[in-house]
Amino acid sequence: MIPVNRPLFISNEKKYLTECIDSGWVSSNGPYVKEFEEKFAKYVDRDFGVAVSSGTAALEVAVGTLGLRPGDEVLMPTFTIISCALAIVAYGGVPVFVDAEEETWNINADEIEKKITRKTKAIMVVHTYGHPCDMDRILKIAKKHKLFLIEDAAEAHGAEYNGRRCGSFGDISIFSFYGNKVISTGEGGMVLTNDKKYADRARLLRNLGFDKDQRFHHQELARNYRMTNMQAALGVAQLKNIEKLVKIKRENAKEYTKLLEGVKGIQLPVEKNYAKNIYWMYGVVLLARNVLHSKASGEKSINMIAEAFAEKLLKEGIQTRPFFYPMHLQPVFKKYKKGKFPVSEKIAKYGLYLPSGLGLKKEEIKKVCSIIKNIIK
Repeated sequence: MIPVNRPLFISNEKKYLTECIDSGWVSSNGPYVKEFEEKFAKYVDRDFGVAVSSGTAALEVAVGTLGLRPGDEVLMPTFTIISCALAIVAYGGVPVFVDAEEETWNINADEIEKKITRKTKAIMVVHTYGHPCDMDRILKIAKKHKLFLIEDAAEAHGAEYNGRRCGSFGDISIFSFYGNKVISTGEGGMVLTNDKKYADRARLLRNLGFDKDQRFHHQELARNYRMTNMQAALGVAQLKNIEKLVKIKRENAKEYTKLLEGVKGIQLPVEKNYAKNIYWMYGVVLLARNVLHSKASGEKSINMIAEAFAEKLLKEGIQTRPFFYPMHLQPVFKKYKKGKFPVSEKIAKYGLYLPSGLGLKKEEIKKVCSIIKNIIK
């Protein structure tokens, strides 16, 4: 079996974990937490980092930090993970869904301004599968309408927009350090900002709302979203090699593209001229067209949805994952469905990502591509 993800630990992970155990600092407030916050914030070019227990926790803390009120609308991509919408709803906000771009699968900047109302308070962008959003256009819209910008860079460690690292844009940004991310702490996340007030509030919201001057005194409800010292130790060790890890991601993607380029019937991921794509996951979209049209035009199509294609790959020992299922189609978000989202629905139906872990070997990539070609034939 070639797994969809295989993590890679090539630094002092074991050494630092042993130090945590020997010192007794296994939970939060240990020295590695502060070190990880400071070093990762510096890497992203942010002034403050607040480590939390997961990427989902980071999104909730980020939304809560901005002080949105019940009924406030937040524009966000419909093609993303549920954590984004969950964070908005958790604070009484209203997620307003925006369709994806055809090529990058990111939020479509052309559609954002059409969705703005007097209730709109923020825009949440997600750098989908490691490709940066069109940030200049989105920043202009946010500035024009005086909206907060929340940047979800969970999948974009080391990605760049016009030479500037993803996670350094907007009022507040977040990262995830789940087991399949470039930097992994098993579970974990971080909130980043250049505003000290936001950073202080983020620390309050991750720590049960403990009063700064009186520990067991609470002005508001908040959750326990603290990162452990052991998680942070993994992060510190991995961060030392982040450039090497990003290079591995990009080289693996280059190999996939070289072997699959020109294969008719599938759409490969792109890298726009403004972007440094880290290809967090190497996604493909099946170009399934009407059979009669394809035969008449001579175009190559794959007459199956991604789920069926994934089953064929699995039989050959290749594990894949489906693309995100759009938020507007989620049963729990029925009441927020407004408008049409053809691109998101199409790529959700026909898209999947291939084995993309940092531990992936070149011979495994060749095997995957060879089997894909045979299935298409």
